[in-house]
Amino acid sequence: MIDKIEVSGNKYKVEESFRKYATKRIGKLDRYLPRGNKKDVLAKVVVTEVDRAHGNKYEIAAAMEIPGGKVIAARDESSNVYAGIDIIEAKLMGQIRRYKLESTPHLRKNKIKSIFKRG
Repeated sequence: MIDKIEVSGNKYKVEESFRKYATKRIGKLDRYLPRGNKKDVLAKVVVTEVDRAHGNKYEIAAAMEIPGGKVIAARDESSNVYAGIDIIEAKLMGQIRRYKLESTPHLRKNKIKSIFKRG
């Protein structure tokens, strides 16, 4: 579980139930990180209320700072903050998996081809 998660609001008062929900959903993403990077990850979630002519929407932005200078970020607009955090979680999960493939040498696809390449 990611320990350092900051949930804040811009023109939106963050309720305790949403803070717990966001912490639970974003905190679970550490299982997809490489082992050496799990301890010092810092996650920030910002919810902004956007007034539209046809109704209010919420813009949710999340960023995860991984040791080594890597930042993984996602942004989405939704009419419900809980649904928005679910979408953000899915986007961050895909980016983390891609980061793990790039950073872990034994998971790269073309590595085996280069070992057995003749030439």
